[in-house]
Amino acid sequence: MSIRINYKNSAFKSIANNLVLFVNENFDIKSLKKTISKIEYSYIAELLKNSDLKKDILFFEINSKKSIFLISIKDDLKTSMVENLGAKFHSLINYEKKNDFTINSDTINSKIENFLGHFLHGLKLKSYEFNIYKSKNKKRIVKINVSGSKNKVSTQEQKRFKALEEGTFYTRDLVSEPGNILHPDEYAKRISSLKKIGLKVQIYDKKKLKKLGMNALLGVGQGSVRGSYLVTIEWNGANKKFKPLAFVGKGVCFDTGGYSLKPAKFMEDMTYDMAGSATVVGLMKSLAIRKAKINAVGVVGLVENMVSGNAQRPGDIVKSYSGKTIEILNTDAEGRLVLADALTFTERKFTPQFIVDLATLTGAIIVSLGSEYAGLFSNNEKLSKQLIDSGEKVQEKLWRMPLHKNYDKLIDSKNADMQNINYVGGAGSTTAAQFLQRFILNKTPWAHLDIAGMAFSKYGGALNPGGATGYGVKLLNQLIEDNYE
Repeated sequence: MSIRINYKNSAFKSIANNLVLFVNENFDIKSLKKTISKIEYSYIAELLKNSDLKKDILFFEINSKKSIFLISIKDDLKTSMVENLGAKFHSLINYEKKNDFTINSDTINSKIENFLGHFLHGLKLKSYEFNIYKSKNKKRIVKINVSGSKNKVSTQEQKRFKALEEGTFYTRDLVSEPGNILHPDEYAKRISSLKKIGLKVQIYDKKKLKKLGMNALLGVGQGSVRGSYLVTIEWNGANKKFKPLAFVGKGVCFDTGGYSLKPAKFMEDMTYDMAGSATVVGLMKSLAIRKAKINAVGVVGLVENMVSGNAQRPGDIVKSYSGKTIEILNTDAEGRLVLADALTFTERKFTPQFIVDLATLTGAIIVSLGSEYAGLFSNNEKLSKQLIDSGEKVQEKLWRMPLHKNYDKLIDSKNADMQNINYVGGAGSTTAAQFLQRFILNKTPWAHLDIAGMAFSKYGGALNPGGATGYGVKLLNQLIEDNYE
């Protein structure tokens, strides 16, 4: 479904057959007497006597051509709940198969700043579809006219929401693509195309990575016929004195597990093992579109973890970009190897204010938190609080998990500086994060977000219809807006 919104910003005039009106939580329609006819008012008032007033939205067929939707504005609404309300409206109109609407903005009575903007934002986010590979793909277009002289959505706010939507949709598109299409070679090309919106993109291929000594990253991809890459994406929206904010993403375009082969069941889901990198790319696109007044850098490691005669073996030892050596005990613990080189590189090259990395890193985080929270691991209290607060605002929630030196013994190796997996058992997500922390060399504030349970949803969520969620784009944008712009 494609949503087209037309802002009239003038005195209310009903343009479409389906009218959308807002009322209080008791569905009191007295305020609508000037908006609808006496006959319509009496008809709806009678129907309301037997309606379920606990619902958020009620729908009335006035006649064969006209319908009225009443949307309840609860007293205790938060911004995120307004967006959820927009998403619920989308679900209803999708079910009812109606395609043209007029929203009367004059009927909105809420303390929420920019209520209408958030409502329409939730509606747009819920409308996402990925169906480019369906041979019979007839796109449904829904037209929404916003009419009224009150509660206008400013041009600036429209641009902000549009930037967030485009960034989120780009992330979802990338995660949704099959592995035979979005392999590392193609992924690097797509990122390069973002130069046209003002982003500076630099691609490091195998030859450059080998020269730099990024053997941890290269080891993961050496079994694939595709290339391996590190890509940097820079946005410079502030003066040179502003130290950049850094975001690092795991981009394993397909993960077989390598010789530590995954079970065949559900392996098809491993096309989304690059979701951390997709969030970084989508965020950078969003920042460029809205011309954020910060400097930021996104760094993504793009590889494919395959089985071949040239693939990495359990027992191999590699020297990372940091100089530290890693014993590979399990080739399916590959994401941390990609991130290890990317983290050290980001810290050394850009000396950022902070580094936030995102990765579908461990199944253990799903055991711990399910699909309600992403796991947060950090060496910095201030950054942790900022992330948690931002996540609560946009309902992309985080739960802080422990890091402690006592976990180090679980990843110390007899043959190298460390091993890439904890074979003692337990604390799988924490030991993975503890491993990553070893590659932050200069005490830069750092946070690791394990988004394995959040990046993809088979059943859909409040603001996504199922499939790739785009988790993290709104969260990190909120972090930036609240604390660094």
